[in-house]
Amino acid sequence: MDSLIRDLVYQGYLKTDRIIDAFSKIRRVDFVPEELESASQANIPLPIGQGQTISQPLTVAFMMEKLGPLPGDKVLDVGSGSGWTTALLAHIVGKKGKVIGMERIKDLCHFGMNNVSKYNLIEGGRVKIICTDGTKGYVNEAPYQRILVSASAKEIPREMKKQLAVGGRLVIPVKNSIWTVEKISEKDFREEEYPGFAFVPLIGEEK
Repeated sequence: MDSLIRDLVYQGYLKTDRIIDAFSKIRRVDFVPEELESASQANIPLPIGQGQTISQPLTVAFMMEKLGPLPGDKVLDVGSGSGWTTALLAHIVGKKGKVIGMERIKDLCHFGMNNVSKYNLIEGGRVKIICTDGTKGYVNEAPYQRILVSASAKEIPREMKKQLAVGGRLVIPVKNSIWTVEKISEKDFREEEYPGFAFVPLIGEEK
């Protein structure tokens, strides 16, 4: 276990064995531009081009723990960017699970595909990455047990709540907070706010 993961465990951000294992096996260095590889173990966001970043490991750990993906889950990963969260999720859900990544910026989408392919996750059928706007989710593969959004929305999208399976969970940044949304029934949701974070904005095609 490298020093970054040890620190995240010690600080209480990484708690669950299967998530710790994913962080250990899916190396962040494989998801950053070559010139930034030496900084990949730093607990900071890093630029990946097109004005976007690969999120701070602390933030990713926090969101993964709140999401709580399980083996066999189908997960939607909106704003997949570098592909790191997509690959982490794919490792956690295992061979019986599936992860659909969505990235609207084509160059970043292909960058993410290439990175995820280093782990044979696309070829193996566990991951599908789609180069399109993800602000309204992806109804074609719904329902999902888990939905992760890695860019800040102005509000929690109704469409994503609809695409959750009953018992499912959405983790999404809204402004400078991270929100968890649990679907109790088709009409009932439990929402919780965790303030104090910063993200790039979630941008759709309508802009």
